[in-house]
Amino acid sequence: MSLKRFTGWLLDLYLDPQNGLKLWFISAEDDSRVCFTQAFPVSFFASGENQRLRALWKRLDKQEGVIKLVRTQKRDVFLNDFVNVLQVDVESPARQTQIFHALEKDFTDLTWYNADLSVGTRYLARFGAFPLALCELQINENGQIHDIKVCNSRWDIFPAMPPLRVMEITPNCDPIRSKVRYLRVQCDRFQHEIVLDENGVFLKTLHDVLQSYNPDILVTDWGDSWLIPFLTAESEKRSIRLDLNRDTGRPVRWQKESTYFSYGHIVYRPEEAHLFGRCHVDRKSAMMWSDYSLAGTLEMARVTTLPIEKAARVSPGQGISAMQVITALQRDVLVPYQKRQVEAFKTGMELIQSDRGGMVYQPKVGLHMDVAQIDFISMYPAVIIKSNISPEEPLPDLLEPVNAELGLVPATLKPLYDKRVAIKLKTREYPLNHPQRAMLKERANALKWLLVVCFGFLGYKNARFGRIEAHEAVTKGGRELLLRAKEVAEEEGFEVLHMYVDALWIKKKGCNRPEHFRDLIIRINDHTGLAINLDGIYRWLAFLPSKTDSRIPIANRYFGVFQSGEIKLRGIESRRRDTPAWIAGVQKEMIRILAQAKTPSELEQGLCDAFKFYNQALYMLKNGEVDLHELVINGKVSYALDTYKATTPSVRAARQMEVAGMTIKPGQRVRFLYTSGEPDVFAWDLSTSPDPSWLDLAKYIELLAKAGATVLAPFGIEPKLMLEWSQRGGIQLPLASALCYFSDD
Repeated sequence: MSLKRFTGWLLDLYLDPQNGLKLWFISAEDDSRVCFTQAFPVSFFASGENQRLRALWKRLDKQEGVIKLVRTQKRDVFLNDFVNVLQVDVESPARQTQIFHALEKDFTDLTWYNADLSVGTRYLARFGAFPLALCELQINENGQIHDIKVCNSRWDIFPAMPPLRVMEITPNCDPIRSKVRYLRVQCDRFQHEIVLDENGVFLKTLHDVLQSYNPDILVTDWGDSWLIPFLTAESEKRSIRLDLNRDTGRPVRWQKESTYFSYGHIVYRPEEAHLFGRCHVDRKSAMMWSDYSLAGTLEMARVTTLPIEKAARVSPGQGISAMQVITALQRDVLVPYQKRQVEAFKTGMELIQSDRGGMVYQPKVGLHMDVAQIDFISMYPAVIIKSNISPEEPLPDLLEPVNAELGLVPATLKPLYDKRVAIKLKTREYPLNHPQRAMLKERANALKWLLVVCFGFLGYKNARFGRIEAHEAVTKGGRELLLRAKEVAEEEGFEVLHMYVDALWIKKKGCNRPEHFRDLIIRINDHTGLAINLDGIYRWLAFLPSKTDSRIPIANRYFGVFQSGEIKLRGIESRRRDTPAWIAGVQKEMIRILAQAKTPSELEQGLCDAFKFYNQALYMLKNGEVDLHELVINGKVSYALDTYKATTPSVRAARQMEVAGMTIKPGQRVRFLYTSGEPDVFAWDLSTSPDPSWLDLAKYIELLAKAGATVLAPFGIEPKLMLEWSQRGGIQLPLASALCYFSDD
């Protein structure tokens, strides 16, 4: 058999019923896009009583698609021992799925392993290939892969990237609110506006554009909910060809909508359109797009092995789960199909002592100058690695591990943690406005979210390798680290203003430059054994109190400006998804005006300028100069509508949509306006347009006043006074009181 060599980047991988797998590559030699096939037999396992395993053997013996049955022993991490299993080797992943689902119904008493693993995860564990991996292949004359060698690593800081072709297709307006007149199509070579004519010529035009440019990634707005359903329906109705897939023998694959519970929230995922041979990313459905955009999505796919389309849409938790499965497969450890372990019994006192969460030291409310924020780099993942916390490992004594060899979970996290630290260090080598810096920050953000959720997954009841006692050991170690850091800071003469889980806010008279904190950071690193980092030095920082009681500080509600000019906001209105975009913009602009001040005297003038801007915004609102779409509230319903006894504005808007024939699912976002009289809300996604005179102006003035008061409260302006000013005017506000907050005392 003659073989030829091929070098290229892996773009897409999916099941092929006839050949096992189809794999699409971007050629490194001539920039072509090529598809190959590969046989890919897989195995799954069952354990249980010998009699039942014999019955399973008889059932599978001579079953079509089963190529081998063997009794063997494998390791189960939750049993800390080997278990007797029946290994079932099947000719392809598609066939394995069919066989397993038939067996699961009849053998409910058996424990199954490696039964529901994604093909991408299995493929990486066996061959080391991942999305955008540079590979050398040996191909036979039928286009079948005989051998594959991966030339780079998931952990490369600057990986060799393929010349990706990215095309954006977006409607000219929100298709729910208005009739779409044309599509904007743009890429690095051209930009078109394709008018949606009555004769369907736009389909031919779009088909020709797709054929000529042949994109690898389609980036859309409303692609899942409107664009692709519209295009496929029009193509079928008019019998005009439109190849959205690069693999033209496949139709668009639709993944059903779903609702699930995650970290205390009900999450709704709409129906998704997936392509074959190229990738579709809908920015409106991409879960973390606002945090890390396309560069972060590609990084997420690279390290987790999730397909690019899936990496854009799912939570980082699914990425961590896939990575843990890869480690298990590479260690020849069984991956449970349904975890059956439960939390060990604890007395009430043991529960109180163990389940205490992260350390929080309430902040000193008010305005502070020259405050340094230092934080442990990915503290919880670092604790997991340092203390070797894993479900199969003995729990550490505070921070000291019992065993030196890393368990399954820390072994999964260590290269991820090391890569994020390395990327963050590289980021600092570029100027603030450098494009490489922005790309590195997006990649680091993607890795950050993976590291954030890894801790939660240790205690998640459905996580394959979760164990609540391990989860509690991590928070215990985190509390110890923060207390050690606080002790060192106070020994060095610093005042600790605030501590929150993995960070400290400190100040000391005369300390306002990075070198003033260098010795402290070295001492904390030595004292804790983990890396702590100077996140930045604030020119000024405002810690905010509770909205309901000004005497009570809120741990994660503050805003300030670093010496670099970068603004940091946490827990305020402009960070909330349910704040109207215009009000969020007013608040951000007020803070931006204040952030220009570099001295107390400049800040006093900035305070006057910020209040002047607020007054201008208030005038615009009262005079109807704000577009209605900028005042839309982005609410959410968490449960089925018929289960609500006391309704919220979101629920009332959702019921309007339900009356209009729309289906609202738990976790779904609902957009609405506040209106005067009855009803007091108007669902924004109804086919009718609201009259501006319906707007509940008093409600929006109240929302604006609260957002403005958040900014001005640290300067001595009471929120109630701000609301009274906004509603009536003609009262005196104490705008010249800022200087008293800058005394060294």
